[in-house]
Amino acid sequence: MKLLLYNASLSPPPPPKPLLIAFCHQLKTLTFSSDSNSSREIRKLAQVLSTAGVSIALSLGLVFSSPSNSTALDSFPLISSSSISLTELNSVKRESYCREEDVADPDLTAPVPEEMTNEEIVEEAWQIVNDSFLDTGRHRWSRDTWLKKKEDILSTSIQTRSKAHEIIRRMLASLGDPYTRFLSPSEFSKMARYDMTGIGINIREIPDDNGAMKLKVLGLILDGPAHSAGVRQGDELLSVNGVDLKGKSAFEASSLLQGPSETFVNITVKHGNCGPIQSIMVQRQSIAKTPVFYRLEQVKNGPSSVGYVRLKEFNALARKDLVTAMKRLQDMGASFLVLDLRDNLGGLVQAGIEIAKLFLSKGETVTYTVGRDPQYMKNIVSDTSPLFTAPVIVLVNKNTASASEIVATALHDNCRAVLVGEKTYGKGLIQSVFELHDGSGVVVTVGKYVTPNHMDINGNGIEPDFRNLPAWYEVTKYLSECHRRQEG
Repeated sequence: MKLLLYNASLSPPPPPKPLLIAFCHQLKTLTFSSDSNSSREIRKLAQVLSTAGVSIALSLGLVFSSPSNSTALDSFPLISSSSISLTELNSVKRESYCREEDVADPDLTAPVPEEMTNEEIVEEAWQIVNDSFLDTGRHRWSRDTWLKKKEDILSTSIQTRSKAHEIIRRMLASLGDPYTRFLSPSEFSKMARYDMTGIGINIREIPDDNGAMKLKVLGLILDGPAHSAGVRQGDELLSVNGVDLKGKSAFEASSLLQGPSETFVNITVKHGNCGPIQSIMVQRQSIAKTPVFYRLEQVKNGPSSVGYVRLKEFNALARKDLVTAMKRLQDMGASFLVLDLRDNLGGLVQAGIEIAKLFLSKGETVTYTVGRDPQYMKNIVSDTSPLFTAPVIVLVNKNTASASEIVATALHDNCRAVLVGEKTYGKGLIQSVFELHDGSGVVVTVGKYVTPNHMDINGNGIEPDFRNLPAWYEVTKYLSECHRRQEG
């Protein structure tokens, strides 16, 4: 039921934009009969029992959901001959099919929700908060008061589903957290249809039988570029423009798929688990715009050149375009870097994490996540060598928030950069989105980010090291002292 994690926006935010929606069906049991009427009855029963579990994931790298299982018949052969032996049946079953996931297109097949009472829907939302909600400093929540609220709410009958939804809204509002809120079925459905690849697909990381991750197309926009070009629901994405996707995340794959509108991208897909491999050329339609602007500047009264990079937001192109900018600036002779994060309100948190890693040594902490649930207690570290090792100035102001603050503190606390400007906004909450059984959903604050030096970002902001742009010798001196403090 748990679907995705993302970072809260400054004001009570709009619905987040997940990467994918999956409807996965698997047959649990199957009875064979020589009676054709019985076969028809089995199919009818399977249609009644068949439900679709929905799983949505932002490209944040902090996803803990898995597809749910349900019944389906179409992926298995029906045997109607009463004379077939058990040995022959097993042989037929082994030879006649390769195991496929039966994946329905969300735009073609609507999930059949389980019938639940209004009281059960309310209690389901209550239980999610009880299990996962993190009070981020208001101290309004406790298990005892929350249990009392459930008892009060469920003491009387809830006559309509709209009344149940209204009760959930009020129940969540009582927590005093502007980011914990209710999503109507239509709002939740809109979230599921978001496409950030530019070609009309949503991608999910799915483990295979050996535990390795595969990238599956689990969400396909009807008549979109990929669908029109021949991509099918459930296809495995193998490569993008010749780049092998083995070992890459859904976020990395989405970044590779991005590009200017009307340009073409070549993708290689495997149709299902058992189908052929096909190379498909797809024309992009809607894409994220590059958030990177850069230039080379000369330092006054000195021979050094400074690379200036403005990063406006953290979208799917941010890391790729920043790497390009930094490499070009290095080739042009830049010996220092100014990273301008002023007025950058954030975006994809995973993009911020991946960008911070570009400056850090292997094993250095990017950020910590904390929450009531152990799955939100993580130490996110760099797993590569730094791409750029020269001193960095990070420009910040009161509108530097969320992913920008993660990058700024990661570089600052690891003695890679000095912060210059104004105190930052102070926003470091993590929300998880859960689907309820009637197709509605709840967004719940489940964790927060903490800097490598164990400072709580949320509500506090980050004080800069300098209010005005320092001389470069002051920057190198500050960073040298920082390293000495860490080593001492």
